[in-house]
Amino acid sequence: MDRGGCQLSGRGNDAVDRHGMITLEDLESFSEDPLSDSGNGSLEEEGETMEAEDSSDRLLHYWQEVARGHQVEVSPDMAEPIQQLSSDNQGHSQREHVPFTLLMRKEKCGEQLYEKRHYEKGHWACITLHEDTYEQSICYGFMRIMKYICQQNSTGDYLGMTLPIVTIVRTDENHSVISQDVTVAYYLPIEHQAQPPQAYDNEIVIEVWPAATVYTRGFTGPTNEVTIINQISAMAELLDSPGVCANDSFIVAGYTNPAHSHRQNEIWFLERR
Repeated sequence: MDRGGCQLSGRGNDAVDRHGMITLEDLESFSEDPLSDSGNGSLEEEGETMEAEDSSDRLLHYWQEVARGHQVEVSPDMAEPIQQLSSDNQGHSQREHVPFTLLMRKEKCGEQLYEKRHYEKGHWACITLHEDTYEQSICYGFMRIMKYICQQNSTGDYLGMTLPIVTIVRTDENHSVISQDVTVAYYLPIEHQAQPPQAYDNEIVIEVWPAATVYTRGFTGPTNEVTIINQISAMAELLDSPGVCANDSFIVAGYTNPAHSHRQNEIWFLERR
């Protein structure tokens, strides 16, 4: 399997957040001070090229350094998509979110318990992995999806990030064991929904997901087998009629990168059709 890589917690420099992790926002803002005007066009162009290469190498080396202690490989071919995500998103803080219609919000004593939403039919780029742990699967899956987003597609263009990146998890009927088969999925931006670009990675497939009604609840922190099982159990207890939802597959929606220790997530229950 051609593994991509993963940003994981560790010690870093000023290009990372206070917790020592590269976030997508860090990648977008990562840049050096502009070169001063030397008055020599050819020398300045050469300097800009060297500057870009140094920036790319530093980001790649940082990812490799951090990942080494987590049994996650960051291959050298991740350098280009890392740099692409950084340079193409300069100044674009707003991300396109998967569109939905809010149907209902349940609260108790001022606290939001969950939301009921309707998502329309849409195209998603999906990859299913079977790594040793859930965390490894979502990290490798995210990196391979990232390559697809960053020009490794039939258009050759940067497609743009959408949120959330979702993972489909499957459990036994008692919700006590999570299958090692994990699907990571990326919603195609609106401008690419009509004609989704194909991926160079033949394990990334474009799927049309039907319209769906979901019950969703937010939570923070890392996502692993234990936390997901706990979130599924907590959500099931909150629902008035949990039987209306699918009982063997759930979605974890991530709004920050898969390795951020304080990432923002949601658990989604899919209403039976």
